[in-house]
Amino acid sequence: MRLRLKPRDSSILDLLTALAQHLPSTADLLAQLVAAPTAARAELAARLGAAEQAADESAHAVLHRLAETFVTPLDREDIARLTASLDDCVDLLEEVGDRVVSFRVGELPAGVVAQVDAIQRCAELTSDAVPRLRTMANLREYWVELNSIENAAGIMHRAVLSTIFDGTSPAGRDAVEVLKLKEITDGLERAVNAFERVAAVIETIAIKEA
Repeated sequence: MRLRLKPRDSSILDLLTALAQHLPSTADLLAQLVAAPTAARAELAARLGAAEQAADESAHAVLHRLAETFVTPLDREDIARLTASLDDCVDLLEEVGDRVVSFRVGELPAGVVAQVDAIQRCAELTSDAVPRLRTMANLREYWVELNSIENAAGIMHRAVLSTIFDGTSPAGRDAVEVLKLKEITDGLERAVNAFERVAAVIETIAIKEA
């Protein structure tokens, strides 16, 4: 580790940790929504919306502290980039939940559930990794596993699309329902990619701080 010649305000790392802690709970809410009967989904979507607002507030808290802090614990641009990337993950999960409800879809393909399972793991890994930015300890195993999950999720995404378009999904061959399911599975793929972007930011930080 590089020698620190000036004291740095580590409270920003506390705020980043608080922001990252929104990820597992939001992913769990999305998993509940996907598994729930149609009638129960609106309430879970409302809870997802509240979770997204709470994450926004946490992100704003990081940025406000960043603006007020003269000597930061990490590169200023990296902190801003990590904050935006973490917030994007929550935004995308909430967006998928909203679309499941607003599209009024019924049963979802098993592949969609598998995609959400992958997202839950990404959320757990990321929430555990962010506090380790204090010491930079054991971060490589985080981004390696995250990238592996993203690769597997890409395969899952293509498999779900195949199921949707070959007419074997719960939507059958109804064109409108097929398009609804495609937008949902595409949204989940965007969410996984957002987690990969977080991992890339953390890898960049770890390399700089080595």
